[in-house]
Amino acid sequence: MGPIDVLNHFVNFLLPALGLGVLATALAKLVFRRALRAARWACLALWVCAACVLVAVGGLLVFGRDGTLATLGAMVLAASVTLWWFSFGPGRR
Repeated sequence: MGPIDVLNHFVNFLLPALGLGVLATALAKLVFRRALRAARWACLALWVCAACVLVAVGGLLVFGRDGTLATLGAMVLAASVTLWWFSFGPGRR
């Protein structure tokens, strides 16, 4: 496997987590426009993407492969909990 293939696999591994983080943050900012006015989009997206990537790596370590439904469900849960934490919960500034 060449370096281009390794890069392709790495990007394809991270893409669902990053896509979910960006999409969930954008939808949360759209739906809760007034409540999240003070929260910066980039900061929320960074935290949500980081949580989703950590769950994806954890799912790879636990199940031995990526993309299982349990890992994807855990990513959705991690994204929603992270958004709640930094938008409405104790992590709100």
